[in-house]
Amino acid sequence: MALSALLATFLCTIVLPVLLLLVALKLWDVYAVRGRDPRCPCPLPPGSMGLPFIGETLQLILQRRKFLRMKRQKYGLIYRTHLFGRPTVRVSGAENVRQILLGEHRLVSVQWPASVRTILGSDTLSNVHGLQHKNKKKAILRAFSREALELYVPVIQEEVRAAVQDWLQRESCVLVYPEMKRLMFRIAMRILLGFQPEQIRTDEQQLVEAFEEMIKNLFSLPIDVPFSGLYRGLKARNFIHSKIEENIRKKVQDSDRGSQHRDALQQLIDSSRQSGEDFSLQAIKESATELLFGGHETTASTATSLVMFLGLNPEVVKRLRQELKEKEEQGLDLLSLDVQGLEQLKFAGCVIKETLRINPPVPGGFRVALKTFQLNGFQIPEGWNVIYSICDTHEVADLFPDREDFRPERFLAEPPADACRFQYIPFGGGSRMCVGKEFAKVLLKVFLVEVVSRCRWTLLNGPPTMKTGPTVYPVDNLPTKFSSCLD
Repeated sequence: MALSALLATFLCTIVLPVLLLLVALKLWDVYAVRGRDPRCPCPLPPGSMGLPFIGETLQLILQRRKFLRMKRQKYGLIYRTHLFGRPTVRVSGAENVRQILLGEHRLVSVQWPASVRTILGSDTLSNVHGLQHKNKKKAILRAFSREALELYVPVIQEEVRAAVQDWLQRESCVLVYPEMKRLMFRIAMRILLGFQPEQIRTDEQQLVEAFEEMIKNLFSLPIDVPFSGLYRGLKARNFIHSKIEENIRKKVQDSDRGSQHRDALQQLIDSSRQSGEDFSLQAIKESATELLFGGHETTASTATSLVMFLGLNPEVVKRLRQELKEKEEQGLDLLSLDVQGLEQLKFAGCVIKETLRINPPVPGGFRVALKTFQLNGFQIPEGWNVIYSICDTHEVADLFPDREDFRPERFLAEPPADACRFQYIPFGGGSRMCVGKEFAKVLLKVFLVEVVSRCRWTLLNGPPTMKTGPTVYPVDNLPTKFSSCLD
């Protein structure tokens, strides 16, 4: 009798829940792939849909690059999954990505996860479509024109030089990644949003902490309850908006008095007024927050990767110094750079390109299928999310032999005429290519000139482990000892 009771208890407490879980998982898998379009003869991409409702979101958030690499190795360049509450197809490879990026408004449309849209806002450049996207992009591009970049270079050089001087004076090591985020944040606040240096000094600590909290929770489950990731992200976003609103109101007042500003935020304000629509303070705040994210988070990631790769490859640093010496002898003034002078630094540009190849700061982009279409023998059902992968596409590109090696000189040669241009896409592609790519190139090249011409450095932990969240960064923050190379 006791044995029967024990067996019944075992069945009820262990076997039955396991069976129910297995049945639930099977039902979920059947339900999740119900979206297959019977009108299309092609099968769904291979893959798995993960846990009920949650899908594989937690694995992605916790493992990031490791999870994505494992999925690609198991299923190939096109596979299905379930992320952020939606059935999703992840796409890699130049030809596959080309069809996605050039299929904007025809096959796919931009659609970031609900948490991103909620935190950044629906009126941002990355979320609007059609004429609204075209007008907003046009306004922002004016702030990244060559004329505007010429005005930005002295400010960038001033901020980078001050940061480098601080690193050289420290007895202890420098945690490079946090320092880069602060440096790029200050530059973005001044150049993109028109904040004055004294404003930044007053609010910098609070703004940096708020931005960290917002970015950390940008990709989270779309559940807005106290203490959830989305709740914390929105709270941080609201603080950032309050500070930006103060600056917007000041700019509007100054504009009414005839004062002229030359930053991206002013371009957005002017464009909003000239469109004939009602001035939307909320829309401007959302766009400014997006500019701040795009203008400092990605450049901080790449500048950190530059320090890392150059610290691991001293022969590249030697070649950079040789290029700077040659250009100085030809008349380039390193103490007062301009865009034309920066364009002469060809090898420095190759170092930045190679860094972006191996460690693109943004791993990919989000789209939604407007209709069912075929991609390399698989069907992409209408309404499913589509993620195109930048990092995976770089990793499998045939254009780059010895892909694991850091070899900037590979970019000195012209690519073969038949090479697909979508094998290298650090700034995305198509109509939604990054609007700030020229600004990023100028900023990173100024940073490279200042660091290489003034510093030697040693990575105290050697090659770091890299993670993505949402941009690429070293998990140990890259502790580094800087010393002057002028002594």
